Amino acid sequence: MSADGGGRTCAGRPTTNFVSAGTRFIVDARYELIKAIGHGAYGVVVSARDNDTGGKVAIKKIPCVFEDAVDAKRVLREIKLLRHFRHDNIIGLIDLQPPPTAVLADFVDIYMVFELLETDMQRVISSRQVLSEDHIKYFVYQLLRGVKGLHSAGVIHRDLKPSNLLLNADCDLKVCDLGLARGITRSERGSAADLTPRKSASSKTGQDGGTGVAEEEEPDQTGSELLTEYVVTRWYRAPEIMLSCSEYTRAVDMWAVGCIITELYLRKTLFPGKDYIHQLRLIADVCGTPPDEELNFVKSKKARRFMSDMRRREPRDFRELLPTASAEAIDMITRLLVWHPERRMTAVEALRHPCVLLLLSLRACPHARISASCCDTCAYLPA
Repeated sequence: MSADGGGRTCAGRPTTNFVSAGTRFIVDARYELIKAIGHGAYGVVVSARDNDTGGKVAIKKIPCVFEDAVDAKRVLREIKLLRHFRHDNIIGLIDLQPPPTAVLADFVDIYMVFELLETDMQRVISSRQVLSEDHIKYFVYQLLRGVKGLHSAGVIHRDLKPSNLLLNADCDLKVCDLGLARGITRSERGSAADLTPRKSASSKTGQDGGTGVAEEEEPDQTGSELLTEYVVTRWYRAPEIMLSCSEYTRAVDMWAVGCIITELYLRKTLFPGKDYIHQLRLIADVCGTPPDEELNFVKSKKARRFMSDMRRREPRDFRELLPTASAEAIDMITRLLVWHPERRMTAVEALRHPCVLLLLSLRACPHARISASCCDTCAYLPA
């Protein structure tokens, strides 16, 4: 890592520049590099000190963002959405760096400044860290609050997974990565007419069963939006997406929530499918095969025939699959991992479930929270 002086942005703000993880950052002079904290197909993320506030932030650099229209649209969508959210359980966009000059050709990279959290749920699940029932319930409660916040604003996240849930040492949780989120303000549903995978040149397979850069929907001649199969990372993808349903709803997020809750107890992925057929079979192994009358949401004849030809399976007993989970948690999971999207619990209904009802009542005081490190037993404490 190295740092040196800089110039000014087109807005007249002084800048500093430094190199971290082999990537040069040119940012507002108020930010002082601490260390690199992540990198991938999207770019590099560093932690920095905000000398104006004394706090710490995360700065994400997305290089050459305009070289690929799909990537550029995803970044633009995330920026537009995050500007409108002020929610305890949704990541906050603090700052957006202006271009270095007023010349369009010089506007190549984008720097997004976020709240800094120390880790994500995927790292916690993969670690040896012991999670008590209180930890899990508090994570679930905050996840549901974040999802409810999105849904109440007419937004579907469409890529909920453990790596998109940021955490700090006090077990506070924030939903992040709204690059695939989509507003549904006109109606409850969005079109999903084209479920044929279309891989962009920048797409890379991720370890969570999806692509590193998810594909973008293209408008058809009628102006409707098309949802590709790759919108939701495969392992957390709702059955209706893989069964070529013509419409999708907020229920796709709730399926992912059910998968994430189960993973917190199992400490491994519930449905690690290799492809969409294998994914559906894994779901059937756990949730059972639905009777034909419960497949009325599937309009594709080919998809219905595939499900009808599938070997009949009875649902597994989640009490045996998750022996450490409470009866309330088991009940919530079984109400979320439901084939029919209209029979899945909503975020509002889930927040009223006995599994998290105590936390909801504690949250009546806006400062109530669990303050504990991830290795201690949680205690309900006022801030």
